[in-house]
Amino acid sequence: MGKQRIAGFFNDTAATWWSEIRESVTDAGTVLIFFVAVILYPMLYSVGYLRETIRGIPVAVVDLDQTVTSRRLSRLLDATEQVDVTCKPLNLKEAEDLFYRGEVHGVLLIPVSFEKKILKGEQTGTTIYCDAGRFFVYKQVYTAASYAAGMMNAGVEIRSMLAGGKSWNEALNRTAGISPQFFDLYNPSSGYATFIVPCILIIVIQQSLLVGIGLLSGKRNERKRPDNPGVNPRSPSRMAGILGKSMAYVSLYLLTTLVTLVLFYHWLSFPEKTNFTAIYPVLILFLFTVSFMGLAIGSWFTKRAHALMFVIFISPIVFFLSGVPWPTQSMPGVTRFLSLFFPSTPMLPAFLKLRLIGGGIAAIRPEILLLAVQCLGWFFVAWLTDVFVTFRRKPTPDGSAGN
Repeated sequence: MGKQRIAGFFNDTAATWWSEIRESVTDAGTVLIFFVAVILYPMLYSVGYLRETIRGIPVAVVDLDQTVTSRRLSRLLDATEQVDVTCKPLNLKEAEDLFYRGEVHGVLLIPVSFEKKILKGEQTGTTIYCDAGRFFVYKQVYTAASYAAGMMNAGVEIRSMLAGGKSWNEALNRTAGISPQFFDLYNPSSGYATFIVPCILIIVIQQSLLVGIGLLSGKRNERKRPDNPGVNPRSPSRMAGILGKSMAYVSLYLLTTLVTLVLFYHWLSFPEKTNFTAIYPVLILFLFTVSFMGLAIGSWFTKRAHALMFVIFISPIVFFLSGVPWPTQSMPGVTRFLSLFFPSTPMLPAFLKLRLIGGGIAAIRPEILLLAVQCLGWFFVAWLTDVFVTFRRKPTPDGSAGN
């Protein structure tokens, strides 16, 4: 009897898996989400970041000193890769008009007596106006101005020491008393795409899978037809149905992730510190967790449109809770607790540690543990939800179910 139950369980799982595969590839909405959106959306999102960093930002230099030294500072600023000096207004008012018209995104003001104070050994300064409303533009303009000012300061200090009788090597050593070396370990280009796009890929996989499962569940509820008519909701077949459906979704997404996480990832030339096969065990656990979550939530959707509305509503929340726009360590305790319910929360650092950093399984042990707990928890919630929804339906003479 026990062998028959086990065999029946596996048969029910296999039958549900094949039925869900067939329905997923024949439903137009699911095909659009599972195959088209999950591949097309990351590509469209990443096109704008192909250059990784912002270069050649137009800036204006207001040179009120009009001396050899002030013009040298202007040339140093223009020589940086971050900005281009596109115009030199006569006064700050003209520069302000250019700024508000969007023709320049930063202004360097060189005051009167700039060279005179430097030659007298007095401290002088410049004023930088940056567009802080756009963080990356502000960062690049500020960085370029800092580079130019640093080079000017070093030159002035070295010339002062040479004039005081110091040798060139002595002056150079005193100027560069500390010579730091910087190594961009996991983002060699310091680019935005390498920082944000891998995280977006994981979130897109999660959200699109939730939408697809919600569409299928909403379609069944619109028909008011149970998934397995006549099956006792407490029998192992109910669990087999949940497991079979999740296996179908995981099977489909293992194919689409070959495009998004392998081909597309390689096409963008992101750092690859480990082979993708090392990520597959964690990816499979992640996909099962998302599938169970989708089945638990999707049972409540009475219409297909509800799936889209719900996932669109929670997508900005999921993005914020993922720790990408703001570190989870800096979030309030309640917010951090909410983030633990989403599979993307442990999957994101696990993916980055494996793919970008090149850490081994030991480096992602906490993330794997959290994913495993989430997987079991969402499976149990999906089973309870399925049981409750089945009991809630009232069978009708024609074999369908109503509310």
